[in-house]
Amino acid sequence: MSATKQILINSLPRVEGCDFHPDWVDEIKINKSAVDRRISSLGGRRTVKKKWQAAWLLKAISCIDLTTLSGDDTAGRVKRLCAKARYPVRPDILLALGFEDMQLTTGAVCVYHEMVETAVAALKGSGIPVAAVSTGFPAGLAPLETRLAEIRASVAAGAEEIDIVISRRYVLTGNWRALYDEVKAYREACGDAHMKAILATGQLGSITKVAKASMVCMMAGSDFIKTSTGMEGVNATLPVSLVMIRMIREFYAKTGQKVGYKPAGGIGTAKLALQYLTLIKEELGDEWLSPHMFRFGASSLLGDIERQLEHFVTGRYSAANRHSMG
Repeated sequence: MSATKQILINSLPRVEGCDFHPDWVDEIKINKSAVDRRISSLGGRRTVKKKWQAAWLLKAISCIDLTTLSGDDTAGRVKRLCAKARYPVRPDILLALGFEDMQLTTGAVCVYHEMVETAVAALKGSGIPVAAVSTGFPAGLAPLETRLAEIRASVAAGAEEIDIVISRRYVLTGNWRALYDEVKAYREACGDAHMKAILATGQLGSITKVAKASMVCMMAGSDFIKTSTGMEGVNATLPVSLVMIRMIREFYAKTGQKVGYKPAGGIGTAKLALQYLTLIKEELGDEWLSPHMFRFGASSLLGDIERQLEHFVTGRYSAANRHSMG
Protein backbone atom coordinates (compact mmCIF):
# COMPACT_ATOMS: atom_id res chain seq x y z
CA MET A 1 0.00 0.00 0.00
CA SER A 2 1.36 3.42 -0.95
CA ALA A 3 2.16 6.07 1.65
CA THR A 4 -0.53 8.31 0.14
CA LYS A 5 -3.18 5.62 0.57
CA GLN A 6 -2.10 4.86 4.11
CA ILE A 7 -2.28 8.52 5.11
CA LEU A 8 -5.77 8.79 3.62
CA ILE A 9 -7.01 5.66 5.33
CA ASN A 10 -5.57 6.71 8.69
CA SER A 11 -7.27 10.11 8.39
CA LEU A 12 -10.72 8.52 8.23
CA PRO A 13 -12.62 7.37 11.31
CA ARG A 14 -13.10 3.64 11.71
CA VAL A 15 -16.03 1.85 13.29
CA GLU A 16 -15.14 -1.21 15.34
CA GLY A 17 -18.74 -2.20 15.99
CA CYS A 18 -19.78 -4.09 19.09
CA ASP A 19 -21.32 -7.34 20.25
CA PHE A 20 -24.74 -8.23 18.90
CA HIS A 21 -27.46 -6.75 21.14
CA PRO A 22 -30.88 -8.14 20.13
CA ASP A 23 -32.58 -5.89 22.69
CA TRP A 24 -31.29 -2.81 20.81
CA VAL A 25 -33.08 -4.10 17.72
CA ASP A 26 -36.27 -5.14 19.51
CA GLU A 27 -36.75 -1.73 21.11
CA ILE A 28 -36.72 0.15 17.76
CA LYS A 29 -40.12 1.51 16.75
CA ILE A 30 -40.64 4.17 14.10
CA ASN A 31 -43.55 6.62 13.96
CA LYS A 32 -43.92 7.15 10.22
CA SER A 33 -46.30 10.10 10.63
CA ALA A 34 -43.73 11.91 12.75
CA VAL A 35 -41.04 11.14 10.17
CA ASP A 36 -43.19 12.57 7.39
CA ARG A 37 -43.94 15.72 9.40
CA ARG A 38 -40.25 16.28 10.03
CA ILE A 39 -39.39 15.91 6.35
CA SER A 40 -42.23 18.17 5.23
CA SER A 41 -40.67 20.96 7.28
CA LEU A 42 -37.57 20.93 5.04
CA GLY A 43 -39.42 21.98 1.91
CA GLY A 44 -41.31 24.80 3.59
CA ARG A 45 -38.27 26.80 4.63
CA ARG A 46 -36.38 29.56 2.94
CA THR A 47 -33.42 27.90 1.24
CA VAL A 48 -29.88 29.24 1.20
CA LYS A 49 -29.30 31.76 -1.59
CA LYS A 50 -26.55 33.47 -3.55
CA LYS A 51 -22.99 33.07 -2.22
CA TRP A 52 -24.12 30.85 0.63
CA GLN A 53 -25.83 28.49 -1.80
CA ALA A 54 -22.68 28.39 -3.94
CA ALA A 55 -20.61 27.48 -0.87
CA TRP A 56 -23.02 24.68 0.07
CA LEU A 57 -22.97 23.34 -3.47
CA LEU A 58 -19.17 23.21 -3.43
CA LYS A 59 -19.44 21.27 -0.19
CA ALA A 60 -21.87 18.87 -1.87
CA ILE A 61 -19.39 18.22 -4.68
CA SER A 62 -16.69 17.28 -2.19
CA CYS A 63 -19.08 14.64 -0.80
CA ILE A 64 -19.99 12.94 -4.09
CA ASP A 65 -18.97 9.36 -4.83
CA LEU A 66 -18.77 9.87 -8.60
CA THR A 67 -20.13 6.61 -9.94
CA THR A 68 -20.28 4.51 -13.07
CA LEU A 69 -21.86 1.06 -12.73
CA SER A 70 -22.93 0.16 -16.25
CA GLY A 71 -22.57 -3.06 -18.15
CA ASP A 72 -20.92 -1.13 -20.97
CA ASP A 73 -18.25 0.53 -18.82
CA THR A 74 -14.87 0.75 -20.52
CA ALA A 75 -11.42 1.74 -19.32
CA GLY A 76 -11.75 4.95 -21.31
CA ARG A 77 -15.01 5.90 -19.63
CA VAL A 78 -13.57 5.26 -16.17
CA LYS A 79 -10.46 7.32 -16.94
CA ARG A 80 -12.63 10.23 -18.10
CA LEU A 81 -14.74 9.94 -14.94
CA CYS A 82 -11.58 10.01 -12.83
CA ALA A 83 -10.42 13.12 -14.65
CA LYS A 84 -13.77 14.73 -13.79
CA ALA A 85 -13.35 13.66 -10.15
CA ARG A 86 -9.98 15.46 -10.05
CA TYR A 87 -11.44 18.64 -11.59
CA PRO A 88 -15.20 18.52 -11.00
CA VAL A 89 -15.92 22.18 -11.82
CA ARG A 90 -14.68 24.12 -14.83
CA PRO A 91 -11.72 26.37 -13.90
CA ASP A 92 -13.43 29.53 -15.20
CA ILE A 93 -16.36 28.98 -12.83
CA LEU A 94 -14.09 28.44 -9.83
CA LEU A 95 -12.12 31.56 -10.78
CA ALA A 96 -15.30 33.63 -10.95
CA LEU A 97 -16.34 32.29 -7.55
CA GLY A 98 -12.95 33.11 -6.03
CA PHE A 99 -12.16 29.46 -5.32
CA GLU A 100 -9.48 28.84 -7.94
CA ASP A 101 -7.04 27.63 -5.23
CA MET A 102 -9.57 25.37 -3.50
CA GLN A 103 -8.21 22.07 -4.94
CA LEU A 104 -11.77 20.78 -5.07
CA THR A 105 -12.31 17.08 -5.83
CA THR A 106 -15.15 14.63 -5.42
CA GLY A 107 -15.18 12.37 -2.35
CA ALA A 108 -14.43 9.16 -4.27
CA VAL A 109 -14.89 7.34 -7.56
CA CYS A 110 -17.10 4.24 -7.38
CA VAL A 111 -16.77 1.39 -9.90
CA TYR A 112 -17.14 -2.36 -10.33
CA HIS A 113 -14.21 -4.56 -9.33
CA GLU A 114 -13.11 -5.00 -12.95
CA MET A 115 -12.39 -1.26 -13.18
CA VAL A 116 -10.64 -0.79 -9.81
CA GLU A 117 -7.07 -0.99 -11.14
CA THR A 118 -7.89 1.43 -13.97
CA ALA A 119 -9.41 3.93 -11.54
CA VAL A 120 -6.55 3.60 -9.03
CA ALA A 121 -4.00 4.34 -11.75
CA ALA A 122 -6.02 7.29 -13.08
CA LEU A 123 -6.34 8.82 -9.60
CA LYS A 124 -2.75 8.26 -8.48
CA GLY A 125 -1.48 11.16 -6.42
CA SER A 126 -4.87 12.85 -6.17
CA GLY A 127 -5.84 11.58 -2.71
CA ILE A 128 -9.22 10.51 -4.13
CA PRO A 129 -10.10 6.99 -2.98
CA VAL A 130 -11.55 4.31 -5.22
CA ALA A 131 -14.70 2.62 -3.94
CA ALA A 132 -15.66 -0.79 -5.32
CA VAL A 133 -19.15 -2.25 -5.19
CA SER A 134 -18.88 -5.82 -4.02
CA THR A 135 -20.51 -8.96 -2.58
CA GLY A 136 -22.50 -9.82 -5.68
CA PHE A 137 -23.75 -6.26 -6.23
CA PRO A 138 -26.60 -5.42 -6.70
CA ALA A 139 -28.54 -8.52 -5.58
CA GLY A 140 -26.01 -9.99 -3.14
CA LEU A 141 -27.05 -13.56 -3.91
CA ALA A 142 -23.70 -15.09 -4.85
CA PRO A 143 -22.25 -17.79 -2.54
CA LEU A 144 -20.78 -16.29 0.63
CA GLU A 145 -17.22 -17.37 -0.15
CA THR A 146 -17.52 -15.75 -3.58
CA ARG A 147 -18.70 -12.52 -1.98
CA LEU A 148 -15.84 -12.53 0.53
CA ALA A 149 -13.31 -13.31 -2.21
CA GLU A 150 -14.62 -10.38 -4.25
CA ILE A 151 -14.01 -8.02 -1.33
CA ARG A 152 -10.45 -9.27 -0.87
CA ALA A 153 -9.74 -9.01 -4.61
CA SER A 154 -10.93 -5.40 -4.76
CA VAL A 155 -8.85 -4.44 -1.73
CA ALA A 156 -5.80 -6.14 -3.27
CA ALA A 157 -6.42 -4.18 -6.49
CA GLY A 158 -6.27 -0.90 -4.57
CA ALA A 159 -9.84 -0.11 -3.50
CA GLU A 160 -9.81 1.85 -0.26
CA GLU A 161 -13.58 1.66 0.21
CA ILE A 162 -15.89 -1.31 -0.31
CA ASP A 163 -19.64 -0.89 -0.82
CA ILE A 164 -21.21 -4.21 0.22
CA VAL A 165 -24.83 -5.30 -0.18
CA ILE A 166 -26.67 -7.08 2.59
CA SER A 167 -28.87 -10.16 2.16
CA ARG A 168 -32.34 -8.66 2.17
CA ARG A 169 -33.91 -11.99 3.16
CA TYR A 170 -32.41 -11.68 6.64
CA VAL A 171 -34.20 -8.37 7.13
CA LEU A 172 -37.48 -9.54 5.64
CA THR A 173 -37.53 -12.61 7.92
CA GLY A 174 -36.20 -10.78 11.00
CA ASN A 175 -33.06 -12.95 11.21
CA TRP A 176 -30.97 -10.20 12.74
CA ARG A 177 -28.23 -12.47 14.08
CA ALA A 178 -27.60 -13.84 10.59
CA LEU A 179 -27.41 -10.29 9.21
CA TYR A 180 -24.95 -9.32 11.94
CA ASP A 181 -22.72 -12.34 11.25
CA GLU A 182 -22.76 -11.70 7.50
CA VAL A 183 -21.83 -8.03 7.76
CA LYS A 184 -19.17 -8.79 10.37
CA ALA A 185 -17.60 -11.29 7.96
CA TYR A 186 -17.60 -8.63 5.25
CA ARG A 187 -15.98 -6.19 7.64
CA GLU A 188 -13.17 -8.61 8.42
CA ALA A 189 -12.60 -9.29 4.72
CA CYS A 190 -12.25 -5.52 4.10
CA GLY A 191 -9.15 -5.28 6.27
CA ASP A 192 -7.99 -1.65 6.22
CA ALA A 193 -10.52 -0.64 3.57
CA HIS A 194 -13.57 1.26 4.76
CA MET A 195 -16.90 -0.52 4.40
CA LYS A 196 -20.23 0.97 3.37
CA ALA A 197 -23.22 -1.31 3.99
CA ILE A 198 -25.94 -0.96 1.32
CA LEU A 199 -29.36 -1.74 2.77
CA ALA A 200 -31.42 -1.55 -0.46
CA THR A 201 -34.09 0.21 1.58
CA GLY A 202 -36.70 0.09 -1.18
CA GLN A 203 -36.81 -3.69 -0.82
CA LEU A 204 -36.99 -4.04 2.96
CA GLY A 205 -40.75 -3.80 3.40
CA SER A 206 -41.11 -1.13 6.10
CA ILE A 207 -39.35 1.87 7.52
CA THR A 208 -39.02 0.10 10.89
CA LYS A 209 -37.10 -2.73 9.24
CA VAL A 210 -34.84 -0.12 7.63
CA ALA A 211 -34.10 1.25 11.09
CA LYS A 212 -33.38 -2.18 12.55
CA ALA A 213 -31.17 -3.19 9.65
CA SER A 214 -29.24 0.08 10.07
CA MET A 215 -28.57 -0.66 13.73
CA VAL A 216 -27.45 -4.24 13.05
CA CYS A 217 -25.05 -3.17 10.31
CA MET A 218 -23.49 -0.60 12.63
CA MET A 219 -23.14 -3.17 15.41
CA ALA A 220 -21.30 -5.37 12.92
CA GLY A 221 -18.78 -2.60 12.18
CA SER A 222 -20.01 -0.74 9.09
CA ASP A 223 -18.12 2.52 8.62
CA PHE A 224 -21.05 3.90 6.59
CA ILE A 225 -24.62 2.86 6.08
CA LYS A 226 -26.01 3.47 2.59
CA THR A 227 -29.56 3.52 1.32
CA SER A 228 -29.48 1.80 -2.02
CA THR A 229 -27.63 0.29 -4.94
CA GLY A 230 -29.29 2.85 -7.20
CA MET A 231 -30.86 -0.02 -9.13
CA GLU A 232 -33.97 -0.69 -7.05
CA GLY A 233 -37.41 0.62 -7.94
CA VAL A 234 -37.20 3.01 -4.96
CA ASN A 235 -33.81 4.33 -3.93
CA ALA A 236 -32.81 7.15 -1.56
CA THR A 237 -35.64 9.20 -0.05
CA LEU A 238 -35.62 11.88 2.61
CA PRO A 239 -37.92 10.00 5.04
CA VAL A 240 -35.75 6.87 4.90
CA SER A 241 -32.66 9.05 5.27
CA LEU A 242 -34.06 10.66 8.41
CA VAL A 243 -34.66 7.24 9.96
CA MET A 244 -31.16 6.01 9.11
CA ILE A 245 -29.56 9.25 10.33
CA ARG A 246 -31.36 8.95 13.66
CA MET A 247 -30.14 5.37 13.98
CA ILE A 248 -26.62 6.72 13.48
CA ARG A 249 -27.29 9.21 16.27
CA GLU A 250 -28.66 6.44 18.50
CA PHE A 251 -25.68 4.20 17.84
CA TYR A 252 -23.32 7.06 18.67
CA ALA A 253 -25.17 7.64 21.95
CA LYS A 254 -24.85 3.94 22.83
CA THR A 255 -21.24 3.34 21.78
CA GLY A 256 -19.48 6.64 21.12
CA GLN A 257 -18.74 5.45 17.57
CA LYS A 258 -19.49 7.76 14.63
CA VAL A 259 -20.88 6.10 11.51
CA GLY A 260 -21.09 7.81 8.14
CA TYR A 261 -24.12 8.06 5.88
CA LYS A 262 -24.52 7.69 2.10
CA PRO A 263 -27.81 8.22 0.25
CA ALA A 264 -27.62 6.81 -3.26
CA GLY A 265 -29.90 6.67 -6.28
CA GLY A 266 -32.37 9.30 -7.43
CA ILE A 267 -30.43 12.34 -6.18
CA GLY A 268 -29.94 14.24 -9.40
CA THR A 269 -30.55 17.92 -8.61
CA ALA A 270 -28.70 20.58 -6.65
CA LYS A 271 -31.93 21.52 -4.86
CA LEU A 272 -32.38 18.00 -3.49
CA ALA A 273 -28.72 17.79 -2.52
CA LEU A 274 -29.13 20.94 -0.42
CA GLN A 275 -32.06 19.33 1.41
CA TYR A 276 -29.90 16.34 2.28
CA LEU A 277 -27.10 18.56 3.54
CA THR A 278 -29.59 20.52 5.64
CA LEU A 279 -30.93 17.30 7.14
CA ILE A 280 -27.43 16.12 8.02
CA LYS A 281 -26.50 19.46 9.60
CA GLU A 282 -29.66 19.63 11.71
CA GLU A 283 -29.76 15.98 12.79
CA LEU A 284 -26.07 15.10 13.19
CA GLY A 285 -24.18 18.39 13.20
CA ASP A 286 -21.36 20.01 11.27
CA GLU A 287 -18.91 17.15 11.94
CA TRP A 288 -20.88 14.94 9.58
CA LEU A 289 -20.75 17.56 6.80
CA SER A 290 -17.51 16.22 5.37
CA PRO A 291 -16.57 13.50 2.89
CA HIS A 292 -15.21 11.49 5.81
CA MET A 293 -18.74 11.13 7.21
CA PHE A 294 -21.19 11.86 4.38
CA ARG A 295 -21.34 10.91 0.70
CA PHE A 296 -23.80 11.15 -2.15
CA GLY A 297 -23.87 8.14 -4.45
CA ALA A 298 -24.49 9.91 -7.75
CA SER A 299 -23.46 10.54 -11.33
CA SER A 300 -25.86 13.11 -12.81
CA LEU A 301 -25.87 15.24 -9.63
CA LEU A 302 -22.49 16.80 -10.36
CA GLY A 303 -23.62 18.11 -13.73
CA ASP A 304 -26.65 19.87 -12.26
CA ILE A 305 -24.60 21.42 -9.46
CA GLU A 306 -22.09 22.74 -11.97
CA ARG A 307 -24.95 24.27 -13.99
CA GLN A 308 -26.26 25.98 -10.85
CA LEU A 309 -22.82 27.37 -10.08
CA GLU A 310 -22.51 28.76 -13.61
CA HIS A 311 -25.95 30.35 -13.21
CA PHE A 312 -24.74 32.03 -10.02
CA VAL A 313 -21.75 33.43 -11.92
CA THR A 314 -23.43 34.45 -15.20
CA GLY A 315 -27.14 34.68 -14.41
CA ARG A 316 -27.86 32.16 -17.18
CA TYR A 317 -28.41 28.41 -17.25
CA SER A 318 -26.10 26.58 -19.61
CA ALA A 319 -26.68 23.41 -21.59
CA ALA A 320 -25.86 20.17 -19.78
CA ASN A 321 -23.26 19.27 -22.42
CA ARG A 322 -21.08 22.12 -21.15
CA HIS A 323 -20.54 20.12 -17.97
CA SER A 324 -19.91 16.63 -19.28
CA MET A 325 -18.93 13.71 -17.04
CA GLY A 326 -16.44 12.32 -19.51
